[in-house]
Amino acid sequence: MRVLICPDKFAGTLSAPSVAQAVADGWSVPDDVLVQRPLADGGPGFVEVLATALDGRRIPVATVDPLGRPAEGEILLAGGTAYVESAQACGLHLLTQDERNPETTTSYGLGLLIAAAVESGAAEVVVGLGGSAVNDAGAGMLAALGAGPVDTAGYALPYGGAPLITATALAGVPRLRQVRLVAATDVDNPLTGLHGASNVFGPQKGASREQVLRLDAALENFAGVLEKAFGISDLAMAPGGGAAGGIGAALIALGGRVTSGINLVTNLIGLDAELDAADLVITGEGSFDHQSLRGKVVAGIAAGARDRGLPCVVLAGRNETGYREAAAAGVTETHTLVEHFGSTEKALAEPARGLRELARQLAEQWSRL
Repeated sequence: MRVLICPDKFAGTLSAPSVAQAVADGWSVPDDVLVQRPLADGGPGFVEVLATALDGRRIPVATVDPLGRPAEGEILLAGGTAYVESAQACGLHLLTQDERNPETTTSYGLGLLIAAAVESGAAEVVVGLGGSAVNDAGAGMLAALGAGPVDTAGYALPYGGAPLITATALAGVPRLRQVRLVAATDVDNPLTGLHGASNVFGPQKGASREQVLRLDAALENFAGVLEKAFGISDLAMAPGGGAAGGIGAALIALGGRVTSGINLVTNLIGLDAELDAADLVITGEGSFDHQSLRGKVVAGIAAGARDRGLPCVVLAGRNETGYREAAAAGVTETHTLVEHFGSTEKALAEPARGLRELARQLAEQWSRL
């Protein structure tokens, strides 16, 4: 049997390549053909996953984290395209629980990564969006590119989402040398409103209800600033504008186009051909929940398997979806580390061992012996 193993990361514990390897190591039928294609949807692991499949060069870049502290990043240069991962500079995983505050966190570090990509000579820069700790609509990113927000007196605003309520203009023109921008995102949320960046993702980044309301108002004001600066309209409601705390909206304002992160990755690594050849598909991620079925890796893979009449098994740290919801998306069955170990603590402590053991059980169940 030909088994396609194409998981996302298990956030906080294992990268996507490590998840795929653990599943392969646990598969107990030696005659089966195992094909590993680790995936990302634009969030953490985006560059690493593409680097395993593309003939490109990884260039280290010194950047900063959401609080302005030194951080290590990189760009992947393949032909005339540079791939950049926002989570390397803006990722929620870079902060402790106590440090999370989207009123003050900044996307400045992403701007440094994009600037490095521009200086590399790339004609196109693809920015993977997801897993961010920021809610500043890309204001910090724009500042690093020479076009930060200013108030009525022309003074630069402090970093973070909250100060954007007083933004009236940009300090200059972004230094982009006419490169094409692409926002590879895992969500289609708009910048503002009930389904916007602040309301939907603000709480997981540390925002209280009062902060969410302030942030939404600040982003609405900043959307008007961006519309005026770049001669566009309806930016606040543009699909994907709410990605990564509103960085998607800033990229749209800069003329960037929005694309599905999972579709971009699967196309680049030739996943359709592997799906055509597979007998069984195994995918997964750390938390299989309602967001998983809305533009995430699992949704894309399950749909591809369903369209081909293939069984699709999801391995996850935990499962918060309903059976019917998952089945409608193309998921045949789901197995979790929490259920396997009987505790969340054990699942977080030994995810690789749990995946190997679950894979062994799956091999006995599914393989054509």
